[in-house]
Amino acid sequence: MTIKKTAIGIAAVVIFAGIFMFFSNNAASAETEFDDLKEAAKECANPVSTEPKCADNFNLMRHGKDSYSKAQRTAQETMGIVGEYDDNGFNPTEYLTTWNFNNLAPNERAQYYNETKRKDGNLLREYWFYAEDKEIEIAPGVFFPAWTYNGQVPAPTIRAKEGDLIRIHFENRGTKPHTMHFHGFHDSKNDGSMTEDFVYPGQTFTYEFEAEPYGIHLFHCHSVPLKQHIAKGLYGAYIVEPKNDTRPKPDKELVMVMNAFDTDLDGENEVYAVNSKAFYYALNPIKVKKDELIRIYLINIVENDPLNSFHLHATFFDEYKTGTKQEPNAYTDIVSMVQGERSILDVRFNYPGMYMFHAHVSEFTELGWMGFFDVTE
Repeated sequence: MTIKKTAIGIAAVVIFAGIFMFFSNNAASAETEFDDLKEAAKECANPVSTEPKCADNFNLMRHGKDSYSKAQRTAQETMGIVGEYDDNGFNPTEYLTTWNFNNLAPNERAQYYNETKRKDGNLLREYWFYAEDKEIEIAPGVFFPAWTYNGQVPAPTIRAKEGDLIRIHFENRGTKPHTMHFHGFHDSKNDGSMTEDFVYPGQTFTYEFEAEPYGIHLFHCHSVPLKQHIAKGLYGAYIVEPKNDTRPKPDKELVMVMNAFDTDLDGENEVYAVNSKAFYYALNPIKVKKDELIRIYLINIVENDPLNSFHLHATFFDEYKTGTKQEPNAYTDIVSMVQGERSILDVRFNYPGMYMFHAHVSEFTELGWMGFFDVTE
């Protein structure tokens, strides 16, 4: 199923405008159908309030019990998106805190990940990855014919400590030649970028390299045409922790991969997201606590657009650009990234409430790239 940018754009403006109306101090001037949410809007606009009405009423829009929900459903129906996401095996909330297949039961995890202590005290981390053609859901009822690592977009996150040895057993179960190319240090035979490196359908290859330098990196297919292989979904996050970490210890860590999808193959994206599902974190806000240190591993892998951005409301964050230094480069509330750029963001929320994050390219926001942090005491 595909959707045109004009249709989703108009409808998304309705949704986005409704959400802003809900969180605005001007909610009292909204249409009559929003009258029952005016008090909740006041609570959401008050950053020092601990009244739970904000989150409670916002969550009502998911369940069809109020006029706001009806307005949202009408907007969804206009662009052919009705209902909630199916349970199709990929959960963006779970993905935020998943690396090295730590979301799987031990016996299942052992099929994809194993670690062994080496003589030098570092670990050998072994992974089993495969490429596979698979339809994925990028908006409720909207499916995209993706090329995936291990059946999901983004791929499972790889995480190691500086000096560990990474060994990846890769199998191509897809229909096109694929590779795995890692941003980081390795020799040429493990680069996965030349035609002689292509792993053809039915073939396998083992990548092996030491985890360095520390930072937030990425991996992706480097087969040709490169633009197509990235746009179709072959990418993931690669985190390397410093051996001697002098940074503050985070209370919670989150992986966010900014991506997009060209659903009608016209060279322009129709759907934008963080972790693949449009508006997912608006319908399922990310739960954090006031004053705890949140570390975000942020990657931009959007194809077809030269620039993307991340903006967070009501607070600032320390940015560690590429994560390869242990002192922040900036203290800000917005970062802009070309494709392949990434940063570590350390943030605390000073007040409970519901706080938006989104692209500061408004078109991207209106087409799915936005969400909320639900901050509690």
